[in-house]
Amino acid sequence: MAFDHRKYIPFRPVAKTDRRWPDQVIEKAPRWCAVDLRDGNQALVKPMTVAQKQRLFDLLVKVGFKEIEIGFPAASQPDFDFCRKLIEENRIPDDVQIQVLTQARPELIERTYKALEGARKAIVHVYNSTSTVQREQVFGMDREGVKEIAVNGARVVKAIAEKYPDTQWTFQYSPESFTGTELDYAAEVIDAVNDVWRPDQGQPVVINLPATVEMATPNVFADQIEWINDRLRYREHIAISVHTHNDRGCAVAAAELAVMAGADRVEGTLMGNGERTGNMDLVTMAMNLYSQGVDPTLDLSGMAEITDVVEACTEISTHPRHPYAGELVFTAFSGSHQDAIRKCLARRNDDDLWNVAYLPIDPRDLGRRYEEVVRINSQSGKGGVAYVLERDYNISLPRWLQIEFSKVVQREAEINGGEIDSLTIHRLFESRYLRVDKAWELRSYDLHRDDNGVKATVSIGPESSPTTISGHGLGAVEAVSAALEKLFDVSIAVEAYDEFALSEGTSANALACIRVTANGQHCSAAALAEDTTSATLQALFSAVSQVVEIEPSVA
Repeated sequence: MAFDHRKYIPFRPVAKTDRRWPDQVIEKAPRWCAVDLRDGNQALVKPMTVAQKQRLFDLLVKVGFKEIEIGFPAASQPDFDFCRKLIEENRIPDDVQIQVLTQARPELIERTYKALEGARKAIVHVYNSTSTVQREQVFGMDREGVKEIAVNGARVVKAIAEKYPDTQWTFQYSPESFTGTELDYAAEVIDAVNDVWRPDQGQPVVINLPATVEMATPNVFADQIEWINDRLRYREHIAISVHTHNDRGCAVAAAELAVMAGADRVEGTLMGNGERTGNMDLVTMAMNLYSQGVDPTLDLSGMAEITDVVEACTEISTHPRHPYAGELVFTAFSGSHQDAIRKCLARRNDDDLWNVAYLPIDPRDLGRRYEEVVRINSQSGKGGVAYVLERDYNISLPRWLQIEFSKVVQREAEINGGEIDSLTIHRLFESRYLRVDKAWELRSYDLHRDDNGVKATVSIGPESSPTTISGHGLGAVEAVSAALEKLFDVSIAVEAYDEFALSEGTSANALACIRVTANGQHCSAAALAEDTTSATLQALFSAVSQVVEIEPSVA
């Protein structure tokens, strides 16, 4: 078989018995570095134009990123030109530091500095691969040879930086494929680089530890970070950064555990665009912190704009189930979920701490509307249908009618095989419960209470030929029911009825819902009117009209 698991070997975990990171809690956001314009751009079928890069750069600045990797200027002319454009047109805010990538090769490092000439501050990110497979199968070099590449690159970075004293330089080194590198060797190479840069003498340094390929579970990556964190020289003078890829689908988790293990900084991309399965998703990780009450130091409230810009610049659609940003992530189709959401939202006040079933955060925080939370299909139940009517039409239904009407909506959804929108739900409610036969339309009523109850005189039907009926009972409904029973020789038993006052500003002031048994047949109806009595009587007539098919004659 071609599909044979035996050709793979399990990743060897770190022999570590002194783990501290599992007990840590992230209480503040790490330093963020957005690498959309370099790593993300390299992964695109059609790389971004300068105009697209500018648009995405402006978005990253607006969201609040203070470190932005803008490209690989020594390897790409468009990247070089974009770097020059940002600097020469003064498009980099004073509080934003651009970052560029270069291999640890002298000629590429020199051209990198040419691209950065005139920048107020910048991060020069130099790398070389240190992994076992790269050393043995790609470069054919031993440990010392690969380490010398890193050290020579560090020397060149430092020497050329001295030629541009007006720029505040930060040096960054990545042992590429860190996760595939022996830990003791990775530490040896990093220490050798820092021996050149001497962060202890004031040179800002970032040591970036990339999971260039995600090779193990996130806890193993956290062990690697904590191991390195405990053993590097100059640790108190450097920032440890992580750059996780998503080959196993765990890039966000790996980055979060890495921060728990001592990482200070996280690189990633908006929506996780990147090579193969992508990079660590900055939106997801930042919002994960936000949902725990931690300030992410980024403003992601305009999520629609973020997704629009990212999609326009990368030409990659956002998955509808993408965490926090997807169209459907705050949507509940399940009936039990909808009912729970509806009840929680009805109970909460605006100043309450967020605690709503099935919604980890308030969709409004991301510019979303509650209209997008509850959507109706054949899987939906009474709670969702009731919520839509309340939300969009100010119609509150009693529980018995919620159950009954939800079945009407479900049948419609099963026939159509898809989602039922709010307008369709309202149309179904109107046609099934609110529709009034002209012959049964309430024209006027007169109620008189005496010692024996209520005497009702009611006029129904067309204005040109109304019908007047009279009856007596303990209340208005019983009195009118008695009149109908006498006139049409029908037995009427009221099973349930509910009245609701509607909010000011609506065309009707009251809603009444009624369920009766007429000649053994169950009938339900509802009515909107200016007052609760009118609404109740009209609902009664509409219910009875479902059994009594002949038009009433003049009494």
